[in-house]
Amino acid sequence: MCGISGVVAFNKTGENFLNKIHDAVSAMHSRGPDSNGVYVYNRIAFGHNRLSIIDVSDAASQPFTDCSGRYTIIFNGEFYNFNIHRQQLLQQGVNLRSDSDTEVLLNLYVHEGPSCLEKVNGFFAFAIYDKAENSVFIARDRMGIKPLYIYQDDDKFLFASEMKAMFALGIPKELDTTSLFGYLQMNYIPANCSMIKNVRKLDPGNYLWIKNNVVVQKEYYSIPYHEKIDNGLVDSYEIASAKIYNLLEQSVENRMISDVPLGAFLSGGVDSSVIVALASKFTKQLNTFSIGFKDEPFFDETQYAQLVAKKFNTNHTVFSLSNDDLFSVLFNVLDYLDDPFADSSAIAVYILSQHTRRHVTVALSGDGADELFGGYMKHSGELKIRNAGISGSLLKSFNPLINMLPQSRNTMLSNKFRQLAKYVNGLSLNERERYWRWCSFINEFQAKELLKSEYNLSEYQIRKEKVLVNIREGGMNDVFYSDMKHVLVNDMLTKVDLMSMANSLEVRVPFLDYELVNYVFSLPDSYKVQGNIRKRILQDTFKTILPSEIYHRPKHGFEIPLLKWFRNDLFSLINDDLLSDGFIDAQNIFNLSETKKIKTRLQSNNPGDIHAQIWGLIVFQYWWKKYFAT
Repeated sequence: MCGISGVVAFNKTGENFLNKIHDAVSAMHSRGPDSNGVYVYNRIAFGHNRLSIIDVSDAASQPFTDCSGRYTIIFNGEFYNFNIHRQQLLQQGVNLRSDSDTEVLLNLYVHEGPSCLEKVNGFFAFAIYDKAENSVFIARDRMGIKPLYIYQDDDKFLFASEMKAMFALGIPKELDTTSLFGYLQMNYIPANCSMIKNVRKLDPGNYLWIKNNVVVQKEYYSIPYHEKIDNGLVDSYEIASAKIYNLLEQSVENRMISDVPLGAFLSGGVDSSVIVALASKFTKQLNTFSIGFKDEPFFDETQYAQLVAKKFNTNHTVFSLSNDDLFSVLFNVLDYLDDPFADSSAIAVYILSQHTRRHVTVALSGDGADELFGGYMKHSGELKIRNAGISGSLLKSFNPLINMLPQSRNTMLSNKFRQLAKYVNGLSLNERERYWRWCSFINEFQAKELLKSEYNLSEYQIRKEKVLVNIREGGMNDVFYSDMKHVLVNDMLTKVDLMSMANSLEVRVPFLDYELVNYVFSLPDSYKVQGNIRKRILQDTFKTILPSEIYHRPKHGFEIPLLKWFRNDLFSLINDDLLSDGFIDAQNIFNLSETKKIKTRLQSNNPGDIHAQIWGLIVFQYWWKKYFAT
């Protein structure tokens, strides 16, 4: 796991940016604290920050140039099946001077070009320079686990793993208000865009070819969606369950390869417990890590994690944290966010990564299972609405009354009212608009009222269509597929990458092995969600090996105590600084009357999701002051 950055100059003006590569490398120190390097040749500059995982010797340092001197690579990620291809390359007489996956990937490209991507099982963003052709090849992994920001103008092409490196490379700082409009709704930026105009992320499963100042983008992978289902080629439930077990087991085994200490996150939920159960087969004693919450016993699930740890004889560590511990890292999180991202659970992921990194360098996680198998509350809600019939029409008539009920996340009852209101409001929307709404904290009208700056409506509609294009009437697989393309990439994977890399920890996600993903999307949605049962086939597949207690308990999740913080510890930051009337007025981005309403609602007895909206504003304002006000 590393950080990469690069400049491809198209002319003399672009060449002035080549020397900025050193600043880009410095900006991403936490992504690769073990070493760094720079390669500059002709009109190309590559930078690399290294977190040593496989072949930790200097022989594997990057930028890495092949034995001929023609090809140079910078690589962020892991190539799990590299040893198979390494042996094949050696048999073909290829001279390899390291034991790294980086060198194997480079030589695969040398021999096979872009088609080498079909052989790579892993997660990655990498760039390869061909000195003879004066061309650059850049690729991102199939699922979008590793990020890659890109920018292009008439003079140059820039890329980097993080926005802070893009700033260091000299991108123009121009706010993208269309991105801001989407961010205000979701607390993250949809459609692989960024908060900076003309800076975007390379789409997952895509590569770029840069030659003669021309940039060509192509898709090399997409989930084989609907193919087998539409053709009636569906495995039985029992066969599917057995295949899922084998595919996931193989995925976990592949992700155990490491030359540094490795462990696994263990929350006590089904997803992480499955990963731990399988991983424990491939090591004498697996290191596992959980966080408990002293001040929030309702959300503390460490007892279930302990059950799993005991069953599989792991070396288990619980980090028992108070709300003060969480609060203590809040500004670390805010400082690290170089592109606004306001999923508040990032705070918990940050502190889990921070503590875990003191013990290991690599951790396995259960991320991706909810999107893949249908594990969210909204999935149950969507299924109910699609089958609601007369009961749905009856509930809609009570909509005004339901919306009057006290809604917040403070108590179990008020949270139920909040969920009910969201469900009933969804009854009045079509499938596409409901999907968009259920990904959001506020609706488009509310975001428009809050945003004073103009945004590009036609561009917004294009981005929205990119998210909704796969939603259609009928099966729930459309929702799962859209979650994989939208929620997973832009929220969940972004969160894990940012917070783990802030602490120099590599996190691997076995549920997102592309062979497993391909197979799961060949199955009917009824295998995944049925009635009130979510992740049905995943739960059934591993029911015989996991402790029964984790199947017979309420799913609590965890809520960062934002509302409490906003009303106490952070009140001054909100009221007198980031959302102060004077700052809002001078900034000229938000409507002052609307921010006043938000602050008033914060103190009300019916706050709803106001804490999430305020957190989104805090993250944006903190970011704006850091990068625009100086």
